[in-house]
Amino acid sequence: MNIYPNYYKEFKCIAGKCKHNCCIGWEIDIDEDTLGFYNCVEGEFGKTLKDNINYCDIPHFKLGKNERCPFLNENNLCEIIINLGEDALCDICTQHPRFHNELPDRVESGLGLCCEEAARLILSQREKTTLVGNSNTNDKIILLRDKVIDALQNRTKGINKRIDDMLSLCKTSLVERPIKSYCDLLISLETLDEKWEELLLSLKEKASNIDYASFESHISGREFEYEQFLVYLIYRHFANSPNLEEAQKRARFTAFSYTLLYYLGALTYHTKGEFNFEDQVELTRLFSSEIEYSDENLYTLFDVL
Repeated sequence: MNIYPNYYKEFKCIAGKCKHNCCIGWEIDIDEDTLGFYNCVEGEFGKTLKDNINYCDIPHFKLGKNERCPFLNENNLCEIIINLGEDALCDICTQHPRFHNELPDRVESGLGLCCEEAARLILSQREKTTLVGNSNTNDKIILLRDKVIDALQNRTKGINKRIDDMLSLCKTSLVERPIKSYCDLLISLETLDEKWEELLLSLKEKASNIDYASFESHISGREFEYEQFLVYLIYRHFANSPNLEEAQKRARFTAFSYTLLYYLGALTYHTKGEFNFEDQVELTRLFSSEIEYSDENLYTLFDVL
């Protein structure tokens, strides 16, 4: 059975309009079936295809200047689609930014926040997130996950109280640390984008000088963005916990991630004098690409928190 959030099928890639193209800066692996097809493509484009594949270990495209996919043209459009059609894309290109968690009795699919358009779609949802295709289950972790999502979407309470309820349901708590300590922890991890490290260093330096009351007033009425962020994290990471202890780690990670996103938003407001929806999209995109899409970073935070 396949489970997915109610907004899942609304996603559409914006291709050349994307400011942070997924064909730049990421190693693009080629699955076995697609590789076999590419090896059979004839003519000049077939030769170009094969010349730009690294066949060592896991086959992948050879990235060009500025770590661009060799088939991303000057208009940020895909030459493989132009020459061979969308069906010729390898699995990773077809699926991104979708993720699929394979569980014993179901597959849970979703959209990753590392994609700016997926982030816009998720964070702009005003209605509560519901799961399509949900079925009865006796799995204790999934049942707990569903209660946690309900608690996070209880709009009679503020975000901080909802997070307290989430942690209470999981019988855990997040040890409060100075934001500078959190920044040091994150700076110690692998960094993909220099902008991320610059943000963390700036937050570490300026955190004590930010007018948080003004920031709260500025974003009044936008709690749904943080709600969607929290629900996304729990949906993506909680259900595949092998036991309660691991689920508790993911609950603490979710609470920490909200704290970080809030502080980064306040920093942006402090720096720019405003904090708009696109600022929120960019912060969540950066967070996701730096933390969620590095297994080493993600599991380090699970364990440390």
